[in-house]
Amino acid sequence: MNENEKEKPQEKANQPAKAEGNNTSIGLTENVGGLLCYIFIIGLIFLFMEKENRFIRFHALQSVFMSIAILLISIVLGFIPLFGAIASLLLSPLAFALMIFMMYQAYQGNYYKLPFIGDVVENQLEKP
Repeated sequence: MNENEKEKPQEKANQPAKAEGNNTSIGLTENVGGLLCYIFIIGLIFLFMEKENRFIRFHALQSVFMSIAILLISIVLGFIPLFGAIASLLLSPLAFALMIFMMYQAYQGNYYKLPFIGDVVENQLEKP
């Protein structure tokens, strides 16, 4: 076995997990379905429609949890007089940027986990 053959398994171990590009029961490829999950309503629809594809279910559930977290943060900031108004103005573009970033990660086929939310999603998907 030469050195190049020994390095290949290590390279794969350092890369993030990727989807394989299979078609789903919805009829989309995994990466397109994962991208669409981050549009809130479509994410909800995919969450209920897709029963078998773990990649789609992961991104749909993460999208829903992310949207709920942003909504709750927005509500809490609404109760804080001055700081809350300023923070609310910054929350919308940051949430939009996060949504675009997550769409990109899903389109690339990555199981990109958000801090805390990603762990909750993993635990939910492991339940029967």
